[in-house]
Amino acid sequence: MKKVILITGSSTGFGALMVKTFSGEDHTVIASMRDVKGKNAGAAATLSSLPGTEVVDLDVTDEDSVQTAVTRIISAHGKIDVVINNAGIYGGGLLEAFSVSQVQKLFDVNVWGVLRVNNAVLPAMRAAGDGLIINISSGVGRISPPFQAAYNATKFALEGLIEGSYHELTGQGIETVLIEPGAFLTEIMGKPGTNADRDGIQESYGSQTAEMAAHIQSLFVKILTDAAPDPQLVADAALSLVNMKKGKRPFRTPVDPNAKGMDTAYNNATIEWKDRWMAAYGF
Repeated sequence: MKKVILITGSSTGFGALMVKTFSGEDHTVIASMRDVKGKNAGAAATLSSLPGTEVVDLDVTDEDSVQTAVTRIISAHGKIDVVINNAGIYGGGLLEAFSVSQVQKLFDVNVWGVLRVNNAVLPAMRAAGDGLIINISSGVGRISPPFQAAYNATKFALEGLIEGSYHELTGQGIETVLIEPGAFLTEIMGKPGTNADRDGIQESYGSQTAEMAAHIQSLFVKILTDAAPDPQLVADAALSLVNMKKGKRPFRTPVDPNAKGMDTAYNNATIEWKDRWMAAYGF
């Protein structure tokens, strides 16, 4: 069935791939991004030329921008069936080397941005008694490797928000789920401005820490360049969730070919233990 699908952070990476994927399946796609007449004008032009695709200016860090965009979409199309919270920024570096304001920038996009979008779309979804919200999390929202703890923390926070709200929303006819990509080479890795910003901190940790950081970086470079998992896998996972029958969608969908199945095994194990823990409290 043809759906109206809003995708945030559509200018590059997973977002752009998802726009192309859903457009090819004959859905009405709302590709949202910041600055559609400025730095993202080229991406906006490319995506707006796709069948059934409309580009909307939406900045997830700006409450007015989010509300204006959502109101415009509902006015034009009568509804939003699916939201894909994809907008995100990355930050790497030793945790102590991050200023608080730099960590706040990460949270403003990766966590509060999702909350702003969800709060804007939920009243219409609740009125309709139907809706699907897909949130792009990460494998590092379940495990936290060093030298990107600030970024990992945003994904852990996102996981907590979505898991806690899941049963709140199913009673309203709305499903909210997570996709957890592993390491994929997309444009998010090269965007400046949110890495550790306190000079001299990492250097003061000494050579052992420097060697550890270099080793971890080499591992990720090998994964991203030699293994080079296809980011289309994430877009395909989103399409699969949209096409699934309501009530049959898994809460978490790990997408990490480099994990060799460990991501799925970890997810399955935590489902069992979470259920047992919750049962101990009588839930």
